[in-house]
Amino acid sequence: MNALLEREASVEVSNPLGIEGIEFVEYTTPRPQALGQVLEWMGFRPIARHRSREVLLYRQGGMNIVVNAHGASPADGETPQIAALALRVRDAGAAWQRVVDLGGWPVPVKVQPMELHIPGVHGAGASRIYFVDRWREFSIYDVDFVPIPTVEPRVGAVAGLHWFGIVQYVGSDRSADWCAFYTSLFGFAVLPDEQRFGILPKGSVLASPCGSFYLQLIEPEALVVDDTGERLQRVAFGAPDVPAAVKALRARGVDFVETDRLHIEVRGALTRPQLGGVMFELVHHDEPQR
Repeated sequence: MNALLEREASVEVSNPLGIEGIEFVEYTTPRPQALGQVLEWMGFRPIARHRSREVLLYRQGGMNIVVNAHGASPADGETPQIAALALRVRDAGAAWQRVVDLGGWPVPVKVQPMELHIPGVHGAGASRIYFVDRWREFSIYDVDFVPIPTVEPRVGAVAGLHWFGIVQYVGSDRSADWCAFYTSLFGFAVLPDEQRFGILPKGSVLASPCGSFYLQLIEPEALVVDDTGERLQRVAFGAPDVPAAVKALRARGVDFVETDRLHIEVRGALTRPQLGGVMFELVHHDEPQR
């Protein structure tokens, strides 16, 4: 019994929030149809609409992307922005409370009728990090969204695509601060410099405590002025076979970066930017077994 309790305690210490993966990534944009087209090229399909807001839910395999045009205007910029990362956790309220107690800044939420309260904290730039514990038998989408008629909610993944992680741009000499933020508040672990993934192996890489996804923190190049601020920059998808995934996505209309410095390899690939900067990265990675 003592050995069992020690084992349980060690699991709790290594994953204090009970993180179990990514629930959704949210984009904000004044051009939802244009972004939706890009997502459909990547294999996503719109499956549900928000009950009261201009928000669409796109799905592929086990991945959900929320496209939020509610209140957006061209004055906010034409390029879609990653506005939120939602984490699957065992207990959303407990996870949120722990992060706030450790110094996270809570996000004030105005819940409308027939909407769920999803607790969150502020992340990079204007982004938010949400905590979701309704994702097994019942999900947040059962309450907040209405299925699109005639659309099958189960969407197969193109070439086995799955979440790999998020690339975050940070300010000069700010990597240590953000590493401390993710390790202390969320239980992430900084990987050694020799452990890198994909074709853009820069910056600091952190592994989630559940081991199913990663964060990559990238500072601006020396002597390069970047006034766009800290932000969640792009999504990375894992692919068991990158060349096969590239072939399948090209058949759907996706174009990839091919230069002397960056080109398609067995370990990864990068899509050409769309809508002023929306890019997706493919990384050689087998989907973790649950």
